[in-house]
Amino acid sequence: MKLSSIPIMSLPSLVFFLVSVWFTLALAGNVTYDSRSLILNGQRKLLISASIHYPRSVPGMWPGLVQTAKEGGVDVIETYVFWNGHELSPGNYYFGERWDLVKFVKIVQQAGMYLILRIGPFVAAEWNFGGVPVWLHYVPGTVFRTDSEPFKYHMKKFTTFIVNLMKQEKLFASQGGPIILAQIENEYGDYERCLWRRREGICQVGC
Repeated sequence: MKLSSIPIMSLPSLVFFLVSVWFTLALAGNVTYDSRSLILNGQRKLLISASIHYPRSVPGMWPGLVQTAKEGGVDVIETYVFWNGHELSPGNYYFGERWDLVKFVKIVQQAGMYLILRIGPFVAAEWNFGGVPVWLHYVPGTVFRTDSEPFKYHMKKFTTFIVNLMKQEKLFASQGGPIILAQIENEYGDYERCLWRRREGICQVGC
């Protein structure tokens, strides 16, 4: 089944479906898991990951950042995909310069490391609107991160575009690429809980 053929559904159902699809893509072939660990090429692995957010630097810096992480004992680079930097207006996608996600993933691959792709659409990360495009705010009826038809429609289009781009470039582990896991959403519900904890004085930062 192609993602493009999926009818619009409730947000929780859509999230569950996309997670299932992406984990199937990423965990097929030489990457599996059980209750104890990930299993890569038949071997259990304790993986150490580090985050590198590609648009926070320039492409010329990426090889050095990845190599430094590797020398520090890291096996896996994880990165968010920043929706507001890639879809500048509805259907207008951009992957140039520091937004060249494919180039970044291939640099990780060339370093002999794995990658976790955190597609969003909401990423937090001290990033404006959590990565959700400002233009989406002006689409009538849109409420971010809810069971909102306009939000689900545009979210589905963007996340499907990213998955298909990674498949086209053969970057999932099942295709010989470095992406061993993919994730949709980030801290769903946790952001609101953190705000409540701060209001109640339970914590100040980093909840």
